[in-house]
Amino acid sequence: MCDLSNAALLASARLGDHAAWHELVRRHLRLVWAVARSFRLTRDDAADVAQATWLVLAENLTTIRHPERLTAWLVTTARRESLAVLRTRSREEPADLRPPDTAPSPEDTAEAADTGTRLWHAYRTLPARCRRLLHLIAHAPDLTYPELAQATGIPANSLGPTRHRCLAVLRRRLTAEAVR
Repeated sequence: MCDLSNAALLASARLGDHAAWHELVRRHLRLVWAVARSFRLTRDDAADVAQATWLVLAENLTTIRHPERLTAWLVTTARRESLAVLRTRSREEPADLRPPDTAPSPEDTAEAADTGTRLWHAYRTLPARCRRLLHLIAHAPDLTYPELAQATGIPANSLGPTRHRCLAVLRRRLTAEAVR
């Protein structure tokens, strides 16, 4: 079987020859895995891609028009399956991976809420110019310095030092708020 071409093995597999199918898989398994791993998929995701690729091949045994180009067909299929896995993973939200015993305590939750309250109180005491600058930096990080300068009325070469001063004032007010 090892001396048969991909086209001959594919023809035999179409007729139900299990040995031909196993030889096709043996011949191309490393290639399919390499394609999946080239997308930096985890081992489990790469295994899913390989399995899906072989399933697509099994479903399309009779429709492959150019059996002599089976290797290229497998690479393309594995690439498409890898991209599908990446799209799916990008839409998934990660679960909270902390063990249940490390969940935040009520005290931790209260402290975080208190810190947030103090931060917003200190932020509201900043001059409007500082609030506007810090708001834009936090919520529109893709703005360039010229765009920030235009939006805030602060010269572009003064944005860095102004931001630094605004944060220093915020830090001082937050520390003073914590002392109370």
